[in-house]
Amino acid sequence: MMIGYIAYLVVALVVIMFLSSAIRILREYQRGVVFTLGRFTGVKGPGLIILVPFVQQMVKVDLRVVVQDVPPQDVISRDNVSVKVNAVLYFRIVDAERAVIQVEDYMAATNQLAQTTLRSVLGKHELDEMLAERDKLNSDIQEILDQRTDAWGIKVSNVEIKHVDLNENMIRAIAKQAEAERLRRAKVINAEGEQQAAAKLVEAGRMLAAEPQAMQLRYFEALHDIAGERSSTVVFPLPVDLLSQFMKGQGK
Repeated sequence: MMIGYIAYLVVALVVIMFLSSAIRILREYQRGVVFTLGRFTGVKGPGLIILVPFVQQMVKVDLRVVVQDVPPQDVISRDNVSVKVNAVLYFRIVDAERAVIQVEDYMAATNQLAQTTLRSVLGKHELDEMLAERDKLNSDIQEILDQRTDAWGIKVSNVEIKHVDLNENMIRAIAKQAEAERLRRAKVINAEGEQQAAAKLVEAGRMLAAEPQAMQLRYFEALHDIAGERSSTVVFPLPVDLLSQFMKGQGK
């Protein structure tokens, strides 16, 4: 009897080990790439998966979006400015078979490809474009990465440039450039104001020349302004037309 119980126990253990190695449960976001005697036989999941022990093996693949931080890269822009740029990469697996069979480590391969593509794309642009046109650069990098990783069954959904680090000398140079640009705008605005004022003065002069009485009224207004100021010396201009009228009266 004792030997029979031991035999039953051994059989039960064998069955439990068989079931534990044969039954797999995959979650909704997981897929299993199954190999039978080393050859690819299909992609299974999600749910309950039954494998033949010692004959079939399965590699789990996660289909969720993966976020990777691209390390800072030394980039020399087209205008020969050295900067450090890092970015964030978003991608996911769309074909589990190719992601397992076509590349040894799709995570490392995608990250390395992102680094080289980041240096290559940014090196074709000037520093001002890196700072002002990040959306366009992100789109260009994403499109190139998506094309190159398609053979691995990977879809690159987005690339975001995080930081563009400059050295202290370049920061001071950019600050001087911004200050010079503001001074230029101020001078242009001042010149435009002088031009507009001169045009208005010419127009006013033509109107006053057409009406002598208007010139006389403008003269009285100037005298009123002078009288309102508390200055020690007041220069009183005498119009020439008054002297001409006086001289005519004397001649008569």
